[in-house]
Amino acid sequence: MRAPPVAVVGRYPSGGGENGGVVKGNVDIIKHNRRCRDLGFLLIFFAFWVAMVVNSSFGFNKGDPLRLNYGLDYKGNVCGDRHAEPDLHELELTYWLNPNQVYQSGVKGTSFILSNARSICLMDCPIPSKDSLNWVCDYPEGDIKMSIDDWIDRNYDYFADLTPELRNTSLQLQGPCYPVIFPSVNVYWTCQFIARASNVSMTHWEQMGGVKVIEDISIDKSIHKEINSRSSVLKRYVADIEKAWPVLLVCGGLLPLFLSILWLLMIRYFVSGMPWVTVVAFNILIISVTIFYYLKAGWIGNDAISPIIGEHDPYYHVSARELGHLHVTALFMSAVMIVSFLCSIAIVRRILLATSVLKVAAKVIKEVHVLIIFPVVPYVILAIFFMFWLSAALHLFSSGTISQNNCGANCCAYDLKARRISCNSCCGFSVHYTPHITAAIIFHLFGGYWATQFIIACSSTVIAGSVALYYWTRGNDSCEIPYLPVLSSMKRLARYNLGSMAIGSLLVSFVESIRFILKALRRKLKGVDSMPVSWHGKAIYNTSQPCLSFIGCLIKSVNRNAYVMIAITGKGFFKASAVATELIMGNIQRIGNLNVIGDVILFLGKLCVSLMSSLFAFLMLDTHKYKSSHNKISSPLFPVLVCWGFGYIVASLFFGVVELSIDTIILSFCKDSDEHQGNAQFAPLLLIETLDDLNQTQRLA
Repeated sequence: MRAPPVAVVGRYPSGGGENGGVVKGNVDIIKHNRRCRDLGFLLIFFAFWVAMVVNSSFGFNKGDPLRLNYGLDYKGNVCGDRHAEPDLHELELTYWLNPNQVYQSGVKGTSFILSNARSICLMDCPIPSKDSLNWVCDYPEGDIKMSIDDWIDRNYDYFADLTPELRNTSLQLQGPCYPVIFPSVNVYWTCQFIARASNVSMTHWEQMGGVKVIEDISIDKSIHKEINSRSSVLKRYVADIEKAWPVLLVCGGLLPLFLSILWLLMIRYFVSGMPWVTVVAFNILIISVTIFYYLKAGWIGNDAISPIIGEHDPYYHVSARELGHLHVTALFMSAVMIVSFLCSIAIVRRILLATSVLKVAAKVIKEVHVLIIFPVVPYVILAIFFMFWLSAALHLFSSGTISQNNCGANCCAYDLKARRISCNSCCGFSVHYTPHITAAIIFHLFGGYWATQFIIACSSTVIAGSVALYYWTRGNDSCEIPYLPVLSSMKRLARYNLGSMAIGSLLVSFVESIRFILKALRRKLKGVDSMPVSWHGKAIYNTSQPCLSFIGCLIKSVNRNAYVMIAITGKGFFKASAVATELIMGNIQRIGNLNVIGDVILFLGKLCVSLMSSLFAFLMLDTHKYKSSHNKISSPLFPVLVCWGFGYIVASLFFGVVELSIDTIILSFCKDSDEHQGNAQFAPLLLIETLDDLNQTQRLA
């Protein structure tokens, strides 16, 4: 039997306490005499959250997610809005009444834009009659005594009830009724004209004395260009997230929770086979997800996404940016799949050593049972936060101001309320975004990432504090540790170290944000052909992104070690980072790349959970609910990526138990060795055997 645990006294004392700074015993070996650290950064974090609440309130007050999906009519109403005048809750499709205005907006060099053409909201896209002339009339008001429901039942046509005067203005394409000469299809809740006029309808129109209707491909291209604009595509992607919220709940929340707990239990009871299971499962999942991207891109089978909603001519096809994005993603996933497979082959010889590393963590989980279920606490906090954050994001993205365009164009249209033709202005309405809205969105995205990193940092520190207690009570021979270590670790964190968590998570968020901005600038420079010409300019351009990626990974690694030392010593973030780095560098010959081997398997495990979430998201989005009518999504790309991201975050919370167990044991071993002239006194026997195996492998290599 070893001697009873004694106080840890050495180079990094935490000061005196009630019992000399350290409380002896199996449970209270961790030092308790602490004080608040990095308080200034905690105040900055709180101030930032006040600003986040104000920013989100602006979005909730000004935003309307309906704008992400549906267009505007000539009155500035959002199609599908039940609070509009008239009530448009069943009328979700945008239809342009005057085909000549649509043509004019597509003419090269014109100043007339499509948003200024007269548009109304309909339930379905009108089609020309096979034996007569169909009409679409303006909303019934003024002398037209008809309800909206009756107007819909009559297929939007009350031309037969018009006076001779109004019939004459309609034949001049001045309303209130307009002819249906071109067929149209529902493309993302917009009636896309097909530039092939109906001969029957055109003949009837000319026989009635209607003005000349121009038949030209510009009618098709004008609407198609508007639908495929970058802003429209981005709005649809964001709207997809709102429509697919049940998928996000199941595949981004509940499924990763189940898979992560299952993985931890398997580590606890089946640790010897888990590295092999993880590597094999990862390769199967990444192949499966890549195949789904090929299916939706149309390169395999006939299940490619289509921008057309509802029934349509099977020989009529409409191109969409979303399909091009899926093509690029499929190619990217192919490259990732090949690289992943080659890397899996390369690490086969290291898997046995990884098993030994995971056994150390499994031993900790066996002793501290509550570590398996503790991540549920930050999981619930993150779930509540993401529900609020996503809702606020949807409102911020749609928080522009609807105002009339300043087009300066003059045209005439019959005003049913005024009972006369108005020729003042035909300027339409658009959603206008000011620069401060863009800043608010960027601020919200940064705040979401910082908050996520903060919660993960807090979870990591609590786990590290509990595992450190296991080590310093002579882990391998310790008695069963009760729930108290996790609770006391949470208490110490909340009382002393939240400021350190704030600065650590801020550093990661800042570096990642800079990298994202530089990546966007690189894409923009490529787009405008403004590449650097000098050799040093090209060198900076080509190396900036990899350097920032390396710095980001380095900061994350330093942060994790800093959280461990904060949990053990209670020092501030920067001091804890310095101590952790010094300990690792001082023992680099002994610990080698021990934690790197374990991290690789854990990283693959996180990817397995996130890829499984993506795979199930594909399956759920492939049902009829998300492929037709009201709930149709433009592309599975964004919902699947969000599910992947949420799955990875949830997996990080739970896999952090194993990850932080390994890191904490290693850092505690380094500190123990440093305190006792190179001979660790508290190291578990399993850790010593693992280090011996690693050193033996390195000597053989």
